[in-house]
Amino acid sequence: MSADTPLMKEPDANSDANPAADGSELIRFDKVTKRFGDNVVLDGLDFSVASGKHVTLIGPSGSGKTTILRLLMTLAKPDEGTIKVNGDYLTHEEKNGKLVPAGEKHIREVRKNIGMVFQQFNLFPNMKVLRNITEAPVTVLGMSKDAAEERARELLELVGLTEHVDKYPSQLSGGQQQRVAIARALAMRPQVLLLDEVTSALDPELVAGVLDVLRDIARTTDITMLCVTHEMNFARDISDQVLMFDSGRVLESGPPEKIFGDPEHERTREFLGAVL
Repeated sequence: MSADTPLMKEPDANSDANPAADGSELIRFDKVTKRFGDNVVLDGLDFSVASGKHVTLIGPSGSGKTTILRLLMTLAKPDEGTIKVNGDYLTHEEKNGKLVPAGEKHIREVRKNIGMVFQQFNLFPNMKVLRNITEAPVTVLGMSKDAAEERARELLELVGLTEHVDKYPSQLSGGQQQRVAIARALAMRPQVLLLDEVTSALDPELVAGVLDVLRDIARTTDITMLCVTHEMNFARDISDQVLMFDSGRVLESGPPEKIFGDPEHERTREFLGAVL
């Protein structure tokens, strides 16, 4: 992160700065299984993400990639196994030396370290752009309105939308709405940013602008990113590590030059041959 980056501005006393990435383990899935009925979506999944790294999940639809993000946001809970974020259990907590299902207060405390940008923009239609970004920092983090608005304007500059601060979502294009959604996620100063097929709902001509914003964030900040995408060139550009998923398991993982240039698994070669 460079000193002149908006995200590096000294935080207000009522806000929490995103801590510096030191390469330590930030996310850990330990033997996580998730079922929907008889369908095993994740099958004893083990994987980790180090702080400050950009990790991309690729693979066919239905292979379990988005379920990983939904588990991290506690929109779903694992049937077996545990998830840790920054050393803390996400959906469990320790009581009397035993792991038990976590209460909502514990879950909220751990989950506040995570931000997510969804396929659909999910902006509040009755709020202008500025308030869409400031609402959660004020109500959840307890930031002052002035500090939240200052932060929001910095983020709108980062995503190239300063002139749209007083517009409603309906007055913006899909690409502009998605950039507001990115700014809104960053306003919470998360340690990790989850990206779930963030361009899939956009018209093709709007995709490049959103991906350019995410490239800038990956290049100029030390925020950890966990990304699900079918945009293979984007994955190649921003990733430190790429994981190939199929049938709820990691088939192989490695740096993008290895996965895209010399994959070991035949299924990976088949998948990339179909999408590249």
